[in-house]
Order: sequence, then C-alpha cells, then structure tokens
Amino acid sequence: MTPTYPTSPALQTPGCDGFDTAICGGINMTLFWTVIYWLIPAWVFLLIPFSIFFYEADDGMLMAGTSVGAKPNSRIKEAIKYELFVIVIFGLIFALTYLFLNETAIPVREVTAPSFDAGPEYTITPNAEGGFTSSQLALMSEEDVMLLERNSANPELQTVALTVNPAVFYAGLMAWLGWFLFALFGAIGMAAMPLDLILAFVYRPRHMDAVEFAEAQMSLRDRVNELVSVGELIKIEREERAQQSADQGGGWFNKEARKRANEEKKTLLQFKQAVFLLEEDAEDFANCTQNYKSYNPLIPFGSLLLGICAFVISIFWVLHIILYMLPNSPVTPFLNTYFQWFDTWFPLFGVLSVAIFSFYLLLCAVKGCFKFGLRFLFFQVHPMKINKTYMSSFLFNTGLVLLCALPVVQFSVSAFQDYARYTTINQVINVQLKYLKFFGWWWQKKVFEYAFLAIILLTCIYLGCRPRDQSASNSIQLRDKLKSRM
Repeated sequence: MTPTYPTSPALQTPGCDGFDTAICGGINMTLFWTVIYWLIPAWVFLLIPFSIFFYEADDGMLMAGTSVGAKPNSRIKEAIKYELFVIVIFGLIFALTYLFLNETAIPVREVTAPSFDAGPEYTITPNAEGGFTSSQLALMSEEDVMLLERNSANPELQTVALTVNPAVFYAGLMAWLGWFLFALFGAIGMAAMPLDLILAFVYRPRHMDAVEFAEAQMSLRDRVNELVSVGELIKIEREERAQQSADQGGGWFNKEARKRANEEKKTLLQFKQAVFLLEEDAEDFANCTQNYKSYNPLIPFGSLLLGICAFVISIFWVLHIILYMLPNSPVTPFLNTYFQWFDTWFPLFGVLSVAIFSFYLLLCAVKGCFKFGLRFLFFQVHPMKINKTYMSSFLFNTGLVLLCALPVVQFSVSAFQDYARYTTINQVINVQLKYLKFFGWWWQKKVFEYAFLAIILLTCIYLGCRPRDQSASNSIQLRDKLKSRM
C-alpha cells in the first residue's frame, strides 16, 4: 500500500508568508502580491504623471511652456493629452517586452528511482490528536536503505521552460528598471544617511555672542543680495533667449540653441542649490536667535541617536551583502540567523526587524537621490520638509519610492532567503524572475549587488573628503558668469 500522511496545518493554509507559516491566518498572498504588481505601474505611469501634468497646467505652464486657460476643464484636457502619450509609449514597451521575453527557464535536477510498488509496505496508525508526529515513523530497515541507494541523480541540471503571467512579468520588468535607480541612489543614501544625521548634531544651533551674531547676519545679508541679483539676471537672460527663439527660430535641431539651453539649465540648478543652502543656513541662524525659545534642544540629540542607528544598519547591510549575498556559497546566514532566533520566542520582533531593514533601504533611496542632485546638479532636488513641501516634490518622491519598491523587495528577499524560504514572494523572485529571459542574467550574475556595494564604497570615500553640502559655485561667481553671457 502507499501510505498517506496528514498534511501540516501550515501547508494547508494558502498563501502564507513568514518564517513561521502556521500563524498566517489564511491570507491569500498570491492575490496580495498580484495586486501590488499592478498597483505600482498604475501609480508610476498613470496617476503620478497625470497629477504632474495637471498641476503644471494649473500653474499656466505645461511641459514646454504651453499656456492654458484657468478653467478646470482646460487643465484636465491638457493633462489627459499628455497622459495618453505616456500610456501609448509605455504600453507599447510593456506589450513588446512581454511578447518576446515572457519565458523563464527554471533549472531542475532529474532523479531516477525504482518503483515503490516493489518496496516494503507500512501501516500508519492515525494519531488521536489529528496531527502527524515523528513518533509515527518507523526506523529505516535494510530494505529501505537498499531502495534509496538505487536512486540516481543526473549530474547535469536540466531546465523547465515556463511562460510567466503578465503580472509577474511586469513585476520583473519594473524591478529591472527600478534597479538602476536603486543601485545608485540607495547606495549613496546608505553612506549619506548616517553622516547627515550625525552632522546635524555636530553643527547644531548654538548660542552666539554679539560679534558672532553680527558676522553671521552680515554674511547672510550679503548672500541674499547676491542671489537676488543672480535671480534678476537669470530672468533677463531667459526673456532674451525666448525673444531670440521667437525671432530666429530654434529647437532641438539647433546646436547653438541646445547649448544655450543646457547652460541655462545648469545655471538655474546652481542658483536653486545656492538658494536651498541659504535657506538652511538662515533657518539655523533663526534657531540661534529669534526662535531659540521655541527651538527644541532635544532635536539634535535625536538626530545623533538616529544617526548611530542608521550607521549600525548600514554596516550590517554591507556585511550581509559581502558575507551572504555575493558568495555563491554564503559564508554565514548572518542576519537570517538573527531573524530566525526571534521566531523561537517572539515572532513579531523578527517581522519588525525585517520591516526596519527593508524600509531603511527606501529611505536611503530618497536620501541618495536628494544628495546626488544637490552635489552633482543633474536634476532639480526635491526636499521634503514639514509644512514646506511642494506638490511636485511629493509626486517626485512618491514616484521614486514606487520605482525602488520592487527592487527593494527583490533585494530583501534575496538577502533574507533563509528566513523567507517558504514565502510566496520568494517563489516568485528566486524562482520565476531569477531565470526570466534577458532579465535573469542581471540577477544570476548579481550585477546590481556588485554595483550597489561599489557605489557605497565610492560614496564613503567621497563623503570622507567632502562631508558637508556646499554650493557648486558661490553667488559672486554665478553672477559674473551670467554677466559674461549677456
């Protein structure tokens, strides 16, 4: 006879995620993750672009400076036009990539074994409690050993080709696209987050005597006057360029027009950087003077505490990447052992620890994007401050977090594979997506993990030489540069 064994309650529950699957409560995690896979591209390519177009139209400037009316219908129509363009472009990309790259080749090992019909027969007495225990198993006999020795495994791995469903494929596509952002910004933030929090304590507002107060006030006044002059020059230059473009014609195919536009963009970014740093210094000066009574002196100490915690988490992440993720045979499970230890006495702490380490990666991505934009001036920075954040900054940072969400999930699942081996998302990330056509090569060769670690090390060296944010050029140089072009 062929024995049948009662299935464990954990295995009977569909879609359980977590190290201890017996307590999941029957949540269908397959459906949960499918919803997440579709929500992320919906937000990134539908809701956020439409909101950006709508609010730009509300300001009277849509994309390339198109002026629209003040009526809400006009703003909605203009936003819909540009949104349709986005949908068509990315819809074609998604459709074509799924059409040609939707196959995954999962490696398997073939094992040949004799038929169990010729083996010994066993009778299992059901347990009165209804659950299966190891005490119901008999010791292996010589016949069992002989039967197992007849098994033969093929030394060469074979592959099973499967077609993934659209939701899983688009999750892989979004993860691959997001990895380019996360590998850069997440790595920069991993080094910059602890440093900035600790520097916020080191350079905290302090009491100033009369001489220091006068010098700081004079310095701020001079910087304000210089930046006002620079702002006026930028305004005049843009008006003159707009007039020249209208009279002589210009555009993307005009080399001189492109060169002037790039110079103007770089100058504008330098101006915005200088204004942001001036606002930071002015706020610190106010906290030392007129706002000292309302300023909470515990804030710098809170920054120091958070900076130490961030430093510890960053160090643990770097060690975990080196010891567990990069070697083909991990040196040690490291953080996996720590999380599993929690599950032996209080599983909630293990789940919270995973959440903290994973959420920290998203915070690093936002921090790294801001730090990169402030230092290298490739794009406009979007700081997030209480009661001082523009809608465009909210949308930009929301889009960045969503683009980095799936790379963070993939990175965390790969990093905590021992802890999350029985989870639904592990079966998707480390089985289906890992061997997906074209995209699988990047993940099997660990290209992004090596890039992530290399950028962390380079950022540490760079920030060790230049720890504080400084303007790319002072206001006087910027003003003289503008005057020379006029």
